[in-house]
Amino acid sequence: MWHKVSPISFRIPYIKTWKSAWFANKKDYKTELSLDLIIRQTLDKELTWIPVWDTLISIEQDMIQVDIYTIKSSLVLGKTGENLEKIIALLCKKTGKKVSVDVREIKNWALNAKIVWFDVKTQIEKRMPYKRAIKQAIQKSMEKWAKWIKIKIWWRLNGAEIARKETFKEGNIPTQTIRADIDYTTVRAETVYGTLWLKIWIYKGDIYKKSK
Repeated sequence: MWHKVSPISFRIPYIKTWKSAWFANKKDYKTELSLDLIIRQTLDKELTWIPVWDTLISIEQDMIQVDIYTIKSSLVLGKTGENLEKIIALLCKKTGKKVSVDVREIKNWALNAKIVWFDVKTQIEKRMPYKRAIKQAIQKSMEKWAKWIKIKIWWRLNGAEIARKETFKEGNIPTQTIRADIDYTTVRAETVYGTLWLKIWIYKGDIYKKSK
């Protein structure tokens, strides 16, 4: 039996951290976890067509802090901030707590796996050949100083009757090295032929802990 581990969770105690910052005892754990899931599901629904890299959630007694990282903060905020106010009101209604949302813009989007996925997914759903879309994404990431990148796609490629898997990569990614800073995501793209699944690894370099 294969043992598959996410590159993100594999590095959490060392160079990565949790995306949710809250603590609950055994009695309140179910409630806190449901709030976390409600917030993430709501944001995924409201920001479907906006390239969001990550969402960090911090839950306190009567306050919830949400940080949204995206490459297009203007789309999340709206012209006069009406979109952000709508999202905050919706989250307050669903969670029953006071919610504060900060939108932070990232500059080097080509080093973020979810943003690269959004670019590839958008082009594939517009019927661009998947090979061309993936190769363009790899080229953009390498131009933005990514060390190595690997993209795996599988299922009915180009509408073929038999499902198959293809891998595109530039260099070798050290997946077993804990100090290697790797951004990873697994997602899907809906096409006229059906659902295509993608996995993306982006290696940014090594992170060494300072000795005490």
